[in-house]
Amino acid sequence: RASIEHLELYLCLNCIHHFCFLSQDEIDSAVKMLLSLKMSYKAAMGEDYKADCPPGNPAPTSNHGPDAAEAEEDFVDPWTVQTSSAKGIDYDKLIVRFGSSKIDKELINRIERATGQRPHRFLRRGIFFSHRDMNQVLDAYENKKPFYLYTGRGPSSEAMHVGHLIPFIFTKWLQDVFNVPLVIQMTDDEKYLWKDLTLDQAYGYAVENAKDIIACGFDINKTFIFSDLDYMGMSSGFYKNVVKIQKHVTFNQVKGIFGFTDSDSIGKISFPAIQAAPSFSNSFPQIFQDRTDIQCLIPCAIDQDPYFRMTRDVAPRIGYPKPALLHSTFFPALQGAQTKMSASDPNSSIFLTDTAKQIKTKVNKHAFSGGRDTIEEHRQFGGNCDVDVSFMYLTFFLEDDDKLEQIRKDYTSGAMLTGELKKVLIEVLQPLIAEHQARRKEVTDEIAKEFMTPRELSFDFQ
Repeated sequence: RASIEHLELYLCLNCIHHFCFLSQDEIDSAVKMLLSLKMSYKAAMGEDYKADCPPGNPAPTSNHGPDAAEAEEDFVDPWTVQTSSAKGIDYDKLIVRFGSSKIDKELINRIERATGQRPHRFLRRGIFFSHRDMNQVLDAYENKKPFYLYTGRGPSSEAMHVGHLIPFIFTKWLQDVFNVPLVIQMTDDEKYLWKDLTLDQAYGYAVENAKDIIACGFDINKTFIFSDLDYMGMSSGFYKNVVKIQKHVTFNQVKGIFGFTDSDSIGKISFPAIQAAPSFSNSFPQIFQDRTDIQCLIPCAIDQDPYFRMTRDVAPRIGYPKPALLHSTFFPALQGAQTKMSASDPNSSIFLTDTAKQIKTKVNKHAFSGGRDTIEEHRQFGGNCDVDVSFMYLTFFLEDDDKLEQIRKDYTSGAMLTGELKKVLIEVLQPLIAEHQARRKEVTDEIAKEFMTPRELSFDFQ
């Protein structure tokens, strides 16, 4: 019921012709989703959905049929990811709902031709699965026209986990193969507004998280990492764009897109303009001078897409190119794809500060298994890779495609046991984390300060 009300409000606020916020495709997909939700509501409650009318008694079979889980809709916004399926979010449905485009084999092949490099495993395996205007970026690149990369991190704690590395691992690959500049936004202002943090704590987390990001191997000559709390006060170009965006987005629109209420602080309501501003090149005069024509490509998890749907709507109205996007899937918690990772729960993920012993203990004790209850049953019926977290983690971090496929076959057939699968994952994660920790130790305060100082960057295009 809450999902229906949220979606009706979303359509109502965004489809009034004077303030139309969505493309026709996005409106059509939202309407389809609304109709689907209403059908699911009727199946569950035994009556049609009526606005402002609480449901009566649920239909007797509402929670017991074989399709009950399928009737539940996934919920995704920048702060909440919920699913009832052990397999995780249904990303095909999410593409329809958000109105984005699937990254298909044809696009992956085109990226390979343009860069002359084998596609990253995140592309090969569908971890980055959706896009907006990536073909436009490739058109520009093939015609020697410039673009730049933009991604970000919300620093809510000092410790980052392996899931936080996903966008940065992929962004580093994009920076390397396309040889383009990169800006990384640390939204310490956002975390101050949403979390119980002081400004000093939020900024401190931003610097510490920046060191972990630097340890991913970014080129200091092509990368600018900035704290919102710092950079907003020193860049007139950035703040001018924030104000331009704020002028072209109404309160009703941000309420419809982000679900803000009248009781939310004005800081939260105005924040989306700050996350949108790095999408425009003249927000960084030290890097791009006053140029406004350089397109931006944003690799991010798909829960951040609402920010950039808003940005793409505003861009032509203030004379800038729309940013393009590459969307990733969500990284599952150790306890399963239905569970959200939390920095406050040390057992929900593998953290970048974990020792080899802690990694082994966490995987063996907490990684959700797709195996059977007994060895005999497992040998006979095999395991389920679709819900097994150890296998999911290997799809993110094991580079060898042939080895991954062999593991999938062996586990599915029952030839490989859960303990053996977990052992493989431990052997992949331990050196990965140890190598990251070694690089992290080399990142001094001075190096972090250099990355975070506004300056010219080195790149080929003029």
